[in-house]
Amino acid sequence: MPELCGSWEAVIGLETHVQLGTNSKIFTSASTAFGDDPNTHIDPIVCGLPGTLPVLNQKVLEYAVKAAMALNLNISQHSKFDRKQYFYPDLPKNYQISQFDEPIAEDGWIEVEVAEKGKETYLKKIGIERLHMEEDAGKLVHAGSDRLAGSTHSLVDYNRAGVALAEIVSKPDLRTGREAAEYAAEIRRIMRYLGVSDGNMQEGSLRCDVNISIRPGPEEPFGTKVEIKNMNSFSAIQKACEYEIQRQTRAYEAGETVVQETRLWDEGKQLTKSMRSKEGSSDYRYFPDPDLGPIEVSKELRQSWHAELPELPAAKRHRYAEKLGLSSYDARVLTEELSMANYFEAVVEVGVDPKAASNWISGDIAAYVNSNRLNYAKLAFKPEQLAEMIQMIDSGKISGKIAKEILPELLSHGGSPKEIVEQRGLGMISDPEVIIAIVEELLSAFPNEVDAFRGGKKKLQGFFVGQLMKQTGGKADPKLANQILSQKLQG
Repeated sequence: MPELCGSWEAVIGLETHVQLGTNSKIFTSASTAFGDDPNTHIDPIVCGLPGTLPVLNQKVLEYAVKAAMALNLNISQHSKFDRKQYFYPDLPKNYQISQFDEPIAEDGWIEVEVAEKGKETYLKKIGIERLHMEEDAGKLVHAGSDRLAGSTHSLVDYNRAGVALAEIVSKPDLRTGREAAEYAAEIRRIMRYLGVSDGNMQEGSLRCDVNISIRPGPEEPFGTKVEIKNMNSFSAIQKACEYEIQRQTRAYEAGETVVQETRLWDEGKQLTKSMRSKEGSSDYRYFPDPDLGPIEVSKELRQSWHAELPELPAAKRHRYAEKLGLSSYDARVLTEELSMANYFEAVVEVGVDPKAASNWISGDIAAYVNSNRLNYAKLAFKPEQLAEMIQMIDSGKISGKIAKEILPELLSHGGSPKEIVEQRGLGMISDPEVIIAIVEELLSAFPNEVDAFRGGKKKLQGFFVGQLMKQTGGKADPKLANQILSQKLQG
């Protein structure tokens, strides 16, 4: 389902930089903690001082291989590190250690579910070119102000320098901004399921560069590629792609040339703007890093790490739809976070209806968790307690209204729904004689409405149901109440 601007087709690929969640950096024991004072997590190796030697953090290798396996990539039996030469003020060594022609993994794919506005949801298989390991650069903070020149000076923080990254390069298989955003979201979801990254885009743990061009039609050669750097939200990825497609289309149709360059997304103005001309690989003058030996991952180690992989989001979505009978929307919501999926599965294991569990978890419970920034694993209201509440509703012991009344207390403090209902006397009134007595009182109190009902205004039964529930505090068994009301109203 390509996005066409007139007869033009977009061709999009993403470079996703995932910060691997290790406690120390890729080649040194310096801490990776976020939010500390500037330049407090550096050492001679990070700064590239003479006489220092980098040593690969084995946890970085494990996380990179597991990530590659989850993306269906082929793990290389032999790979190496290279030096990528370029100067930025926040790159203290004046080169970056990365992987060039022999990355740790190549040629994989993931499946994404794309929900375009106004269109039917569809599945798309997106190819992945490679995953390689590299170190991050530091951070520049532009300070001061000058009316004409802008910032008057910049400060550099090397805390991030040397942090381990896995760069995931997609194939140019994406065709719309929405597809690009969904692809990035699925990458983040997978990394979080694996536990190899927190994927926190606000802290820079996951960043995306978009490569985008357009061409006259699907059979034509690719156009001139433009790169959009460092977007930190899925919304920005989609909007930047959509803006750039329109910009390039207008340029071509006006007879202008689209140049290969790096652009930035301006969130405030909702547009891309030129940053610099795009470097080619020859500009970086790659060569094998002489301080780091080749990487070889044994078959036994690959098998061991593969056995530790969890069930991934796409597999869960398929299972929830095919075996539990949930809609694709419900399956998608429940698998967004692993802790949410685990909570749902623990409830269903007790034997309650999956749809009922899904409704409670993705509705009231999700609202509480999100507003309080909680994790489902630490929620006071345990899965077995939710299952108990759902079973009480199904058996007619309480109504859904009563369940919603006691839910806030259960969410904040936990406990047994059954005990709370008994302590407060909230149990359902399911004795027919009690309900018959109340119904007869209502019919006597509203004779005009009874006559109107018997005269053909059948919707008035809802009025009597409301009165009954009001009189019983919502505790009357709804099914039984409707049956008795229907009988009595019919005379």
